[in-house]
Amino acid sequence: MHPAGDAPAHELYLLCDDLDATVAELTARGVAFGPVSEQRWGRLISIRLPGGSDLGLYQPSHPLAHG
Repeated sequence: MHPAGDAPAHELYLLCDDLDATVAELTARGVAFGPVSEQRWGRLISIRLPGGSDLGLYQPSHPLAHG
């Protein structure tokens, strides 16, 4: 969890170890994606859900809180 400042916000991101490999595997299964962006905390891409919403998927560049 990360603070959202003064604005109430809720976002859900899925993590993966290798963004390129995950995107390739899911693209082969027909999943649509937005462009990859480089963030200070990792590489981020959005998955287009059937209902039209986006779900974030990222490969973290920071230490993980779990082992």
